Amino acid sequence: MNNPFKHALAQRQQQIGLWLSMAHPYSAEACATAGFQWLLIDGEHAPNDVRSILAHLQSIAAYPVQPVVRAVTGEPALIKQLLDIGVQNLLVPMVDTPEQARALVSATRYPPEGVRGVGAAVARASRWGARSGYLDVANDEVCLLVQAETRTALDNLEAICAVEGVDGVFIGPADLAASMGHRGQPGHPHVQAAIDQAIRTIVASGKAAGTLTGDIALARRYLELGASFVAVGIDITLMVLAARRLAAEFGLGTAEAQGASRGSAAY
Repeated sequence: MNNPFKHALAQRQQQIGLWLSMAHPYSAEACATAGFQWLLIDGEHAPNDVRSILAHLQSIAAYPVQPVVRAVTGEPALIKQLLDIGVQNLLVPMVDTPEQARALVSATRYPPEGVRGVGAAVARASRWGARSGYLDVANDEVCLLVQAETRTALDNLEAICAVEGVDGVFIGPADLAASMGHRGQPGHPHVQAAIDQAIRTIVASGKAAGTLTGDIALARRYLELGASFVAVGIDITLMVLAARRLAAEFGLGTAEAQGASRGSAAY
C-alpha cells in the first residue's frame, strides 16, 4: 500500500503531528524538518486554496513526514481536486451522520465503488500518467478521516465508525465545546469527559481516533486512551507564543496579548 500514514493507522501505530495554519509552503517545509510523523495542511480555518495546498505538498514531499489535508468542506468537486493534486490523507470537517460519511467515502472512490471523476492522466496523483496502474490502486490508497465535532456527531458516533471506508474519526475540541454550550472552553470537564468517551468508542470500533491539543499532558492522556493520530501544536500559535514571550522579556507587548498567550495551550 503506497500510503504510509494509512498503513500506520491500520496497524494501530500512534502518529504525532503538527497543525499547519500559517498557509505558506516555506514555513511548512521548515516544520517538515522537525521530526513529526504527520503535518496537517489546513484548508478550513487557514487561508489556503487548492493551489497553495499543492505548494505545501510539493514543499514537504522531500521529507519523511506524511501530509494530511483538511478540506474546507466535503463537496465532491473539491475532494476530486484535492485527490487529483496528490492528497492521499483527507480530513473532512463537520460530519454529523453516517449518511454524510458514506457520501464522503463515495466522493473519494472511483466508479463503480464511488463517484470520483476520472481525470488521472492529467493529474499529479498519477504523476501525469507515469503511474500506469494508478486507477487500480487509487481507491485503496485514500485515507479518509472525518471530524466529529458536535453533540449530534457524538450521538451518531458508533454509526459513523461503522461506515466502511472511513479510516478514522477526529474529535474537534473547539467546535465540540461550542456545541456543548462551553464555547471557548475545550478544557471544560464536561467537554473533556465527552472527548475521552469518544476516543474509547472510536478505538473500540476498530477505527483510528484523533484530535488536537497544545496541552502536552492532555495529548499524553489521549494517546494512553488509544488515540492513533494526535496533533500536539499549531505552527502559527507556536510562533506567536514565542514572539510574545520574547517581547515580554523586554517589557513589550500588551496585557491582552500576554493574556491570550496564557490561555491558548488547549486550543
